[in-house]
Amino acid sequence: MAEMTAGPRVLMAVGGFYPDIAAALAAGAGAVLDAAGADRERADTPGAFELPAAVAFAADAGGFDGYVALGCVIRGETPHFDYVCRESARGLALLAVERRLAIGYGVLTVENRAQAWARAAVDRGDKGAAAARACLAMIALRRRFPPAPN
Repeated sequence: MAEMTAGPRVLMAVGGFYPDIAAALAAGAGAVLDAAGADRERADTPGAFELPAAVAFAADAGGFDGYVALGCVIRGETPHFDYVCRESARGLALLAVERRLAIGYGVLTVENRAQAWARAAVDRGDKGAAAARACLAMIALRRRFPPAPN
């Protein structure tokens, strides 16, 4: 009898500043991960800015093959939007490159709630699903190119 291999173990880090948008993103990502047979866990953060820390905490704890970072930042009247977007993306990119983490990036950066819904809703843009597919693709790519022995 063939040995069954378990699916990948994936952490969904979800920035909840806009809980309704976050729920839609998580639903899309969860459906893709479930269809792939992934074992998934969810970690909620206050917002998008905290997502890199959540991924780093989980990576330090070990046991995950990949990470899906989900959240939404809507432009307001101050430059705060630019800082949150930039630092969230930069933090996740650094983790992916420097620590070789398979991360699917699903942080929406939009002008208003209508744009957010057009991207987050599972029956529309479904960017949560796209982020989960990216994570799974990066897990497969990392498995294809394992680190060389020292």
